[in-house]
Amino acid sequence: MELYTLTASEMHELLKTKKASSVEITNSVIGRIDDVDATIGSFLSSTFDSALDTAKTVDEKIARNEKIAPLAGIPMAVKDNMCTKGVKTTCASRMLENYIPMYDADVVAKLKKADVPILGKVNMDEFAMGSSTETSYFKKTRNPHNIERIPGGSSGGSAAAVCADEAVYALGSDTGGSIRQPSSHCGVVGLKPTYGVVSRFGLVAFASSLDQIGPITKNVADCAKVMDLIAGHDEKDSTSFNIDYPNYSANLIPDAKGLKIGVPREYMGKGISEDVSAVIKNVIKQYEDMGAIVEETSLPLTDYYLAAYYIIACAEASSNLARYDGIKYGYRTKDFSDLTDLYKKTRSEGFGDEVKRRIILGTYVLSSGYYDAYYKKAQQVRTIIRNGFSDELDKYDLLLTPVTPDVAFKFGEKSSDPITMYLEDICTVSINIAGVPAISVPCGVNRENLPIGVQLIGKHFGEPTLLRAAYAFEQSGFFTPQKPQIKSVKGSK
Repeated sequence: MELYTLTASEMHELLKTKKASSVEITNSVIGRIDDVDATIGSFLSSTFDSALDTAKTVDEKIARNEKIAPLAGIPMAVKDNMCTKGVKTTCASRMLENYIPMYDADVVAKLKKADVPILGKVNMDEFAMGSSTETSYFKKTRNPHNIERIPGGSSGGSAAAVCADEAVYALGSDTGGSIRQPSSHCGVVGLKPTYGVVSRFGLVAFASSLDQIGPITKNVADCAKVMDLIAGHDEKDSTSFNIDYPNYSANLIPDAKGLKIGVPREYMGKGISEDVSAVIKNVIKQYEDMGAIVEETSLPLTDYYLAAYYIIACAEASSNLARYDGIKYGYRTKDFSDLTDLYKKTRSEGFGDEVKRRIILGTYVLSSGYYDAYYKKAQQVRTIIRNGFSDELDKYDLLLTPVTPDVAFKFGEKSSDPITMYLEDICTVSINIAGVPAISVPCGVNRENLPIGVQLIGKHFGEPTLLRAAYAFEQSGFFTPQKPQIKSVKGSK
C-alpha cells in the first residue's frame, strides 16, 4: 500500500515507531500530486520545498527521541482564502491573483507551530462564492469519483485533494455549506465548527458573521485530531470564544447508545432525490440498531432559510469586498480616465460574474429604502431560526439530515441558473445562520456509485457529541468509502 493512501492516524503511528519517515510520507504525497493533479486540478500553488524542510525537522526530532505532535510531519493543504506569509493567497480571483500576505492566518500559524508540512494552496469558488468550484478564475477542479462532475464548493479543491490522496487532510471554510457539501460530493468527512471555535483571523472575509474554518479529512478520527490543533481562543479575533476547549479526540467512542436524534421532516421531503432519501433512511435505521433513539421532528421555517441566508451573506459580501478598489492592493485596471473610472473598471475586470451578482444584490438590500424591507427583516428571521434550532437541540442531542438534495452534478449543468445553484445549499445554510456545528460523513452511494453524505447537527459547542455520533456510525461498518480510480498524468507540477 502506498503511503499517501493512509490516514493521519496511521501515519502518526508509522512515525512514532520509525517505520516510515516524514520525508518519505511527504514525498509520497508530492508524487501523488505529480501523478494526478493535472486530472483533478486541486492545487493553485505548491510549497513542496518548505513542506520537505518541515518534514526533515520532524524526522530530526524523532531521531532524537523527542515527542511529536499528533499531526507533526503529516502533509496537508490549505484553501486559498487563508493567508500564508510569503505565499500567494488568491481566493481564486483575478482581483487577488498576485497578492502575497505578510502574515499567516491563525490556523496556518498553528499548523506551522505543530510542524505540519503544508503542501500548498488549493482551488475554490471565487471568494468562496459558489457551490461547485466552477467560479474559480483559474481553473476547474474535478470530482475524483467522476471527472465529468463537480467536486462541490466552495471548498472543492480541499475536498477533492483529500479524496484523491493529494493531501492527508485539508482546511476549508464554510459560509453556507462550503465544507460539508463538497465533502459529501467527494465522499470524505467535513466539519463546520461552532461559530467562534476556530479563529477567523487571516481568513479573507466573504460574510463575516457566517464564515467558519474547519477540517476536511479521510475519517472522523483525523477530523478530531485537526480540531484539537486548530480550535481555541484567539485574541486577534473578536468573535473567538474564550472558553475551556475539550480534547476532541477523547470523545471518539464507538457507541451511539442512548443518543437522542431528531430528524426534521422538512429536510426529507420535496427536492431530495430518491437515492439520497433512501440512503438517509437506511442511516436512520442503522442508528436505531446501534441503540440511538430517533424521532421525527420539525423545523417549520425551512422555506425561509435560503432567502434569509442570501440576503445576509450578500449584504456582508458587498461590505467586505468594497475594499478591492484598485487603490490599496490587488488588481488595478491599466486603462482609466479618472478615479471613478478606475474604481468601475478595476471591479468590473477583477471580479467574476458570481461575485458581481452577489455584490449587486447585497448593495441593493443595504440601500436606502430597502434596508428595513430586506436586510433588517432577514436579521429578524435569523433570530427566529437560531431560536428554532436552540429549541430543537434542547430536546435532542443532535439532528440528522441529508447534506445535499442530490449527488454531484455535471459541469455546466446548473451554472447558467443561479437560483438552481443556490438550491444546492438548502440543507446546509441554516447551520451557519444558527451558528451551530455540523458534520458531513460518507454514508452511501447512488446508482452511479457517486458519494452521498449524512449531516449531523449539534448544539453550540457540541462538537464532542457530533464526533462521537459520527465515529460510532463510521466504526459500525455500515458503509466503507471506496477509493476513486484516477488516471495518472505525470508532470502536473
